[in-house]
Amino acid sequence: AVLYDMGVIVNSLLMFSTQILFFGFGWLFFMRQLFKNYEVRNAMVQLVFSVMFALSCTLFELIIFEIVGIMDSSLRYFQWQMNLYLILTLLIFLVPLYTSHQLVLTIRMFQSRRWLSLAIWLLFVYLFWRLGDPFPMLSPRHGIFSIEQAISRVGVVGVTVMAVLSGFGAVNAPYTYMAYFMRDVKDSDIQTLERRLMQTMDMIISKKKRIVIMEKQSLKYSGSSPGVSRNSSGMGRVWGMFSGIVSNGGETLTLLHQEISALEELSRQLFLEVVDLHGVKERIAYSKTLKGRYFDLVGHFFSVYCVYKIFMCTINIIFDRVGKVGECYVYVRMYVHCSSSHLGSKVTSLLHAP
Repeated sequence: AVLYDMGVIVNSLLMFSTQILFFGFGWLFFMRQLFKNYEVRNAMVQLVFSVMFALSCTLFELIIFEIVGIMDSSLRYFQWQMNLYLILTLLIFLVPLYTSHQLVLTIRMFQSRRWLSLAIWLLFVYLFWRLGDPFPMLSPRHGIFSIEQAISRVGVVGVTVMAVLSGFGAVNAPYTYMAYFMRDVKDSDIQTLERRLMQTMDMIISKKKRIVIMEKQSLKYSGSSPGVSRNSSGMGRVWGMFSGIVSNGGETLTLLHQEISALEELSRQLFLEVVDLHGVKERIAYSKTLKGRYFDLVGHFFSVYCVYKIFMCTINIIFDRVGKVGECYVYVRMYVHCSSSHLGSKVTSLLHAP
């Protein structure tokens, strides 16, 4: 019993340490890879991403432990259940509720934003639950609010999202790495856009200076108005002229604010164009390297493969063919059958499991 308790403690420390390692790696991946050129002002997003990344990697780690035979089966089952509950809590409760709250914060016309965010989250939960109606997810063995019901719906959404991302990646990867789709960008084009951007920024600064000066003048004239009423009628007429100038200045201020808004929008578009041109230039320089030429060759191969898959899917739909196993499954099964190790037998049992 003492040895069993020590094994449980050691395995629990092993799982906790790997989760901390996965969390740190997810944190660095978020900062160094996903948002390396942007400033992250919301730490909650980074925290949720790192926790979800750590939990997902832990599930994959538990699958490896199951194949290799590391850790006690009861402890693996407990870790599996705990990770699933945490992932479902994040996916169904925390992430949608926080997303709805951030969405409501951008809407200024509503006063009770908490209730509105809660209503949006309840709508999401209702749609998420109704998502399982077309699929045979209910079973007499499991209740309505069991973990199987949530996992089945998350699986449907996950498979759909993965299919969309897979299709986008299959199209975007050749477009990104193939030299055929790269446009020619010269340094003169980038310099011209940068000059336009600097001119726009100078115009914005000058107009903002004019606004500050006009506001100071209007405050100065409005502050001297009580003494004017006690002066002569000639001074009153002079003050009337100044008041007309100030009223016209109010209209000028409105026009200046409108011009600044238009110029700021133009500056944002110019900045995005400059960044895009710099990115294209970096892609052209990268395509001339050995690694870039390798990705160009891989892009041609996957382009042909995508055309082949589209053609075969069209044939299967027209002639109502029954879907078969994929090529990756066939290759993995061939490798496993050629292997005679204990690991190969474990993988074979997982591949042929229902």
